[in-house]
Amino acid sequence: MANKNPLRKSFLFIILSINLIFLQGETATQISNKKTYVVHMDKSAMPLPYTNHIQWYSSKINSVTQGKSQEEEGNNNRILYTYQTAFHGLAARLTDEEAERLEEEDGVVAVIPETRYELHTTRSPTFLGLERQESERVWAERVTDHDVVVGVLDTGIWPESESFNDTGMSPVPSTWRGACETGKRFLKRNCNRKIVGARVFYRGYEAATGKIDEELEYKSPRDRDGHGTHTAATVAGSSVKGANLFGFAYGTARGMAPKARVAAYKVCWVGGCFSSDILSAVDQAVADGVQVLSISLGGGISTYSRDSLSIATFGAMEMGVFVSCSAGNGGPDPISLTNVSPWITTVGASTMDRDFPATVKIGTLRTFKGVSLYKGRTVLSKNKQYPLVYLGRNASSPDPTSFCLDGALDRRHVAGKIVICDRGVTPRVQKGQVVKRAGGIGMILTNTATNGEELVADSHLLPAVAVGENEGKLIKQYAMTSKKATASLEILGTRIGIKPSPVVAAFSSRGPNFLSLEILKPDLLAPGVNILAAWTGDMAPSSLSSDPRRVKFNILSGTSMSCPHVSGVAALIRSRHPDWSPAAIKSALMTTAYVHDNTLKPLTDASGAAPSSPYDHGAGHIDPLKAIDPGLVYDIGPQEYFEFLCTQDLSPSQLKVFTKHSNRTCKHTLAKNPGNLNYPAISALFPENTHVKAMTLRRTVTNVGPHISSYKVSVSPFKGASVTVQPKTLNFTSKHQKLSYTVTFRTRMRLKRPEFGGLVWKSSTHKVRSPVIITWLPPL
Repeated sequence: MANKNPLRKSFLFIILSINLIFLQGETATQISNKKTYVVHMDKSAMPLPYTNHIQWYSSKINSVTQGKSQEEEGNNNRILYTYQTAFHGLAARLTDEEAERLEEEDGVVAVIPETRYELHTTRSPTFLGLERQESERVWAERVTDHDVVVGVLDTGIWPESESFNDTGMSPVPSTWRGACETGKRFLKRNCNRKIVGARVFYRGYEAATGKIDEELEYKSPRDRDGHGTHTAATVAGSSVKGANLFGFAYGTARGMAPKARVAAYKVCWVGGCFSSDILSAVDQAVADGVQVLSISLGGGISTYSRDSLSIATFGAMEMGVFVSCSAGNGGPDPISLTNVSPWITTVGASTMDRDFPATVKIGTLRTFKGVSLYKGRTVLSKNKQYPLVYLGRNASSPDPTSFCLDGALDRRHVAGKIVICDRGVTPRVQKGQVVKRAGGIGMILTNTATNGEELVADSHLLPAVAVGENEGKLIKQYAMTSKKATASLEILGTRIGIKPSPVVAAFSSRGPNFLSLEILKPDLLAPGVNILAAWTGDMAPSSLSSDPRRVKFNILSGTSMSCPHVSGVAALIRSRHPDWSPAAIKSALMTTAYVHDNTLKPLTDASGAAPSSPYDHGAGHIDPLKAIDPGLVYDIGPQEYFEFLCTQDLSPSQLKVFTKHSNRTCKHTLAKNPGNLNYPAISALFPENTHVKAMTLRRTVTNVGPHISSYKVSVSPFKGASVTVQPKTLNFTSKHQKLSYTVTFRTRMRLKRPEFGGLVWKSSTHKVRSPVIITWLPPL
């Protein structure tokens, strides 16, 4: 049912076509006619003569490469990895012709080309209610906190950071099977009771791009980039007092689960992150014994059976590992999500109640609000007006001259002036560097329609203020129409208690999930704007090679920052409820999420300040204190997720990539409707056939609250349909008891746009909320 409508297929075709353009670019290996392919194998199909799977895999590769020089084309050079825990198969270098032949071999389930992934680049513990108070015992440190290991797939780790201090931590759990791999500037002693594992994965990367330049990066778990250190510290960084960036965001920095352990899996390099390496890291992390995987990267959207990360994380989920991934930074465009598989927790980004305000005052004495993290030697007087220039030709529409690209500024026009630069094309801080080199004394960075009113602060190299699109238009109009335009800039430091917050970040990728409209994505929001966390000692806060500054902490924005917030909270929940499944943890996070900001109004969207929808914020913003005790959970086991896949028009061979056990078959328990998956969000998708007026979906909740409890249901009103829930009361008499209910939707009028609402089960102590979406596909 899920993929049978032509509208969905046409959208999916467009998405896949766009992603293929970006992801399948030419590389050095493609020029030599060999690429890396991930080969999924049916473990149970290994013939008897073979004593192990590696022998069998090697013979398969040999069978399609016959006639090649063994010296040059031997299997040792062809096979990059074998996978044997989360899923089964190998990564190998093959020509297109060899890959086609291999796919016809017995026991070969799928042959998928290598995919290139990109990184989705500490006030948050307080904002999330995680700072311990005498009256709040629920988050008091427990020994079980130390038992959870979070695997972070990223750019490595900077072990000297104070955020990875292991003082007071108990010995590493005996169940941990990981290792501390050594390499350039990374020794065994760089691991400790906090960093319990560190590994590197680069065979796929080198096969695609050539040998790693060890002058530019470490061929070891050490993090030169900074991204991995930042995400790992956000997950589980130890408390560090006095953390700040140039005095901004001063306070105590700590991760979400400060007593959890970190295992760093370095899969990303200067030229990106490659699927064969990522999959080997997932496979190894599960074998090592991680309980949570935090993956702040993405590579576009593919069908489930062609998405190797989806397949690998399905295997991790089967082994009880909670997986959180970033939604991507493709917002505010719709259908911009990555990592949409229902067993993955997909995290969007929001703002916090902390900001770094700055102002622009123009010659008319009108003042505009913005943000900045500039702290340098050059200081502009707030009481003095400086010449102002904008080199664009239209205040509303950016053009090539307005982006302040490298080499685009004429010193004669900008020297001694504040320069207005439009956001886009090149990194924000780099624009300021271009202005500075051309003799400019300051910069006003203006948002375009893509980013709307969202403000992201940066540690600029000269006095600079970022402003929203509306303010930017007015400032640019003034600069273009006044012969002697002037302005002054003022940097105001750190402010907390900002209202409204949280707000959905404009860059946060949006739904709907056109792979399966019945599965709401993203799942939820977490802080992802202006996040302070640990940083590498080898990279400037601007990440520009020409920037000589070095810092211990840096402020970054992106869904890369929101994902580890959820990973860390999941680790805390896991430590309190070690018997909970990954789906139960996800359910606790989703059903306790809130959908109103600190002004008690519905969450808004930074791209336009309008109310956001579940396609933007999912179930809402995480509330860790409530997630620890959700009352009820929507649990889903591996077979149920497999039943979901059975509704997705996948062939038996395509389904086989998800079956580690050959006896797993479709039992059709979802009645061919993926909307019946026991997901914490409820999505009714009416088909193109206008004769279908009613639809009933089923859910089952498990009591994890008081043994004896009674829940009553309430549903928000809908214009396009009536909604009936049966029964209207759920009476539990024991813990872990399961009770089911049905939700029936009857169409009143078919609306052209989806309609959103909520369903809440409420007891005397708990509120369990599910977002509800009703969609009517346009008639054929």
